[in-house]
Amino acid sequence: MPKTVLIVDDSASLRQVVSIALRGAGYAVIEACDGKDGLKKLEQLAGDKLHLIVSDVNMPNMDGISFVKAVKQLAAYRFTPIIMLTTEGQDDIKEAGRAAGAKAWIVKPFNPPQMLNAVAKLILP
Repeated sequence: MPKTVLIVDDSASLRQVVSIALRGAGYAVIEACDGKDGLKKLEQLAGDKLHLIVSDVNMPNMDGISFVKAVKQLAAYRFTPIIMLTTEGQDDIKEAGRAAGAKAWIVKPFNPPQMLNAVAKLILP
């Protein structure tokens, strides 16, 4: 059974690039177009095991920091690791992400091996 990763990003092309990299490494992938959609996808999983979330910061409807805070309020996903994949590199935004519960921060443009390495470190075998 492959490990499952939720990608939350408003850019369809970026979701596709991340998805191709993750699927190529053997992960199952669920995609969401913003934080609200991400929360809806988590509800649909209804406690099924989700191993990791990759989220953008700047999105319409619900930004990534708010999304991370909301995920950490859900008992089923409180300990699910979250990687922020974003154009934002400022320390104050990174700190807000860490405070919300993000475990890693990758700045776009990214290289897929770097992201896969972070994913592998955060998903326990």
